[in-house]
Amino acid sequence: MDTVFLARLRGAARTTVHTIEDRTPADRDRALDGLRALALLAVPLGHWLIAGFTRDADGGLHNASLLTAFGALSPASWVLQMLGIFFLVGGHASVRSLRRATERGEPTGTWLRGRIARLGRPVLGVTAVWAMLLPVLYGLGVPEATLRTGATLVIQPLWFVGVYAAVTALTPYCVRAARRTGAWAAAPLAAAVAVVDFLRYGPFADAVPSWLSLLNLLPGWLFAYQLGVSWGERRLGRRAAWSLLLGGAALFAALLLFFHYPASMVGVPGQDRTNSHPPSLLVVALAAAQSGAAVLLRDRLARLLRRPALWAPVTVVNLSAMTVLCWHQTAMLSAVVPASFLGEVPGLTAPPAGPGWLLARLAWLPVFAAALLLIGRTTRRFEAPWTGVTGARRAAAALLAAGFAVFALRLA
Repeated sequence: MDTVFLARLRGAARTTVHTIEDRTPADRDRALDGLRALALLAVPLGHWLIAGFTRDADGGLHNASLLTAFGALSPASWVLQMLGIFFLVGGHASVRSLRRATERGEPTGTWLRGRIARLGRPVLGVTAVWAMLLPVLYGLGVPEATLRTGATLVIQPLWFVGVYAAVTALTPYCVRAARRTGAWAAAPLAAAVAVVDFLRYGPFADAVPSWLSLLNLLPGWLFAYQLGVSWGERRLGRRAAWSLLLGGAALFAALLLFFHYPASMVGVPGQDRTNSHPPSLLVVALAAAQSGAAVLLRDRLARLLRRPALWAPVTVVNLSAMTVLCWHQTAMLSAVVPASFLGEVPGLTAPPAGPGWLLARLAWLPVFAAALLLIGRTTRRFEAPWTGVTGARRAAAALLAAGFAVFALRLA
């Protein structure tokens, strides 16, 4: 029976692979999709590896980080933090999408509303569903501390959507800048981040208000997006890519060695400085190096993805991009929350305290991935246009999402 089942499974997989290959347009830029898929998968992988929990006396869960106890893993965040690649590919894709819309005679405003709606629908879906889940879970005995921790984790990656929407809105201006100065259009953005970092970390740090760091939010993430726009406009070639790769790597090393930037690309509880929230110059340096490498490896990656067996999973990930981003924390919590009733389960609810915990967490990754696949089969519908959804239901979803945000941000 097992042999027959496996044979059928392999046959179904081969059929799916060939179907995806046959339906892929000949002019599809497979390298860009491959880069996007890598950047997307790095998000859940990073969160699933690093995010840990502790239990209080009442069984409630609280956030903890593996990097607090095992700082030697910080260099792993240099690989797992691939948002620079995501914004680079996003800029390139937006240029092509805007160009096609213009050729159809579609106004820029209409194009932008469509892009924002594609980002907003899945966010509205996950927050509305969680708003309905919270009272149910509380009624089943899940402690309030666990619910607040879970809500924080769910809403945590969604900041990215807001930032991405903001840089997408700037696409027409990025295109003009790219046509005038090519890849150099990103240089003022890096300079702006450097100035803010000098003010908040330099000799005047004591006199600088803490909110000043927020000024890095837009230029810090727009930097790689602008590079992507320049790439899409064919104004970023191999020579500039080599400069980005080598210059970004050199700046990255200098900031770590001589200016004492934190080694981790993600926030670590207890540290007074963080690189990603908001982005520091170290994030920009890493994004520059990643962008240069991506441009240089584009042709090689495109050839590799001509293999149907490699191309099929890339397509599936790209078609479910927002589902992966919005629901991967829920997938992890679907295993962690039930385990919290059993006590300290290694790799789930036991405190993250070193290599042993990491090995246990690695064993749980397939469970998280399977949960995400099951959840995604239902929730992926949020990515599609909400045709047939009445205005009353849309308003109800927005109200539920707002209530969840209030709870997750501890405003109530």
